[in-house]
Amino acid sequence: MFYIRYGKRAFDLVGAVAGLLFLAPLLLVTAIVVRLHLGRPVLFRQLRPGLRGTLFTIFKFRTMRERDPEGCDLADEYRLTVVGRLLRSMSVDELPELWNVVRGEMSLVGPRPLLPQYLMRYTPMQARRHEARPGITGWAQVNGRNELDWERKFELDVWYVDHISVWFDLKILLLTAGEIFKRRGINQDGHATAQEFLGSEKQ
Repeated sequence: MFYIRYGKRAFDLVGAVAGLLFLAPLLLVTAIVVRLHLGRPVLFRQLRPGLRGTLFTIFKFRTMRERDPEGCDLADEYRLTVVGRLLRSMSVDELPELWNVVRGEMSLVGPRPLLPQYLMRYTPMQARRHEARPGITGWAQVNGRNELDWERKFELDVWYVDHISVWFDLKILLLTAGEIFKRRGINQDGHATAQEFLGSEKQ
């Protein structure tokens, strides 16, 4: 399909560059706020699996402290700061991922990039989510985000992979704008973000 092979990458590149230019003032202000509130580094970097499981470095604004004032490690719910919660609630922390899109490691729309250790825990069907580049937003993100259990998220991810089209991507981007204002599904109940995926009962 032409869009999958050529059009989607062109769509991503134009959209990401335009987004970086348009959002430059917000990116600068956010970087200053993070620097003053959390110090260095401003950006959070972590390895994530992308297309066909190839690892790449994802970029986000930091939202968590690394340690408490005494230098001890903390659980996520204690590391996440007030400013960090605000950035996450508005999805502003995800904006540096536009640079990942420019670099060709991510797409504007696709399954969210998760942790490398999950690769060995997927069923063959769930692993198909890596047949597309990971996205800043995706079909699962506009259908409940972290309110969904892992099984349902992966079902939606694979459904997206099988139905990629320019119109579907545009629909998801429009729905994403609405979800940002609703601020729902930011975290699972009882967790700062989401519970770790330990494997599927269907394996």
